[in-house]
Amino acid sequence: MAWMKTESCVANGTGRPVSEWITGFAPAKVNLALHVIGQRPDGLHQLQSLVVFAGTGDRLLARAGTQDSLVIGGPFAGDLDGGEQNLVLAVIDAYRERFPARLPQGIEVRLTKNLPVAAGVGGGSSDAAAMLRILEQLAETPPPRSGLIELAAQLGADVPVCLSAHAQLMQGVGEKLHRFSGLPRACLVLINPGVAIPTQAVFDHLVDKRNSHLPTPPPGFSSARALADWLQTTRNDLVCPARKLVPEIEEVTDFLEQQQECLFTRMSGSGATVFGLFGDKHQAAPAVKAAQKLWPQYWIASAPMLE
Repeated sequence: MAWMKTESCVANGTGRPVSEWITGFAPAKVNLALHVIGQRPDGLHQLQSLVVFAGTGDRLLARAGTQDSLVIGGPFAGDLDGGEQNLVLAVIDAYRERFPARLPQGIEVRLTKNLPVAAGVGGGSSDAAAMLRILEQLAETPPPRSGLIELAAQLGADVPVCLSAHAQLMQGVGEKLHRFSGLPRACLVLINPGVAIPTQAVFDHLVDKRNSHLPTPPPGFSSARALADWLQTTRNDLVCPARKLVPEIEEVTDFLEQQQECLFTRMSGSGATVFGLFGDKHQAAPAVKAAQKLWPQYWIASAPMLE
């Protein structure tokens, strides 16, 4: 891509050459389970979720410059509306307000949008978190970690969980996080039918907002099969309202359930992306091939589940 080329080597306030790009990876966020257990007086929903990340996602490049700027490329660049398009710049503005005089005069950002928008895989939140990690490197004096986490929470409910990009048990409205280190090796097949589904629309169609709690997972899972067995005891409480809005979710779920090596399948987050859990990429390959043949217009990705 032409916009990824460096242009000059003029120094800036950090002592870093303008042409030195810092890279960031914004992985897809996958809710393996998501229980809605209540609603606060302010309208926010109380959740419990086991969140993992997949080895596919958006890419960011950033460097110090003379002014803040954002250029977006990638297969889903055209699907961003004004709010999404300005999200990364909003992160920079919020950082400057929270931690004054720590960043260069300007920051140039290049975002490669590989994840579908409004798809239940946390694309926007993961982009924001990746931008925060980059700003830590660009800052003359990095902020305290606690301050960065607080800023992440202000930017969005899913930004804190995306900040570390490690598997976590998430509770509350996204602010209570506990690292989960017991994941097995596994591969996720992600399929999105190409229908954007705003999270708020799904919650608006959710009838019962006080459901049973997420069962406590064991300290670790010995295999992908063991993880799948535990997931059978859990739910995603947003599936029913999401299916009413996007019937294709049920079709994709049925397809993955019929795949010989698929251990478990469920919608991620508020949809419409559906994941299939496989032991490894070789076991996942036939399902990917069949899905691509059946739905050449859908977004289909196969990636390892990150630790």
